Amino acid sequence: MSTAAKLTLASTAIGAVAIVIFVHRQQKIDQATMHQGVIRDVEQQRIKRERQLDFEMQRQLEEEYRKVQRVSGDGRTGK
Repeated sequence: MSTAAKLTLASTAIGAVAIVIFVHRQQKIDQATMHQGVIRDVEQQRIKRERQLDFEMQRQLEEEYRKVQRVSGDGRTGK
């Protein structure tokens, strides 16, 4: 085998290995990024549920207070 052929074979093999390593690392980075997105979505859903529960509790308290106390108007007129 000639020197040029050996150099071509070696550079092709090194290039192929470099491409495989690059693609593998890029996939790992993409996977980690996607996983962080899932974690962020789960956290946002948890916060939304907590806020909804707080809202429901406030609404129930308002209903109880309205039963006990007299409320004149709806509080929008400012009088």
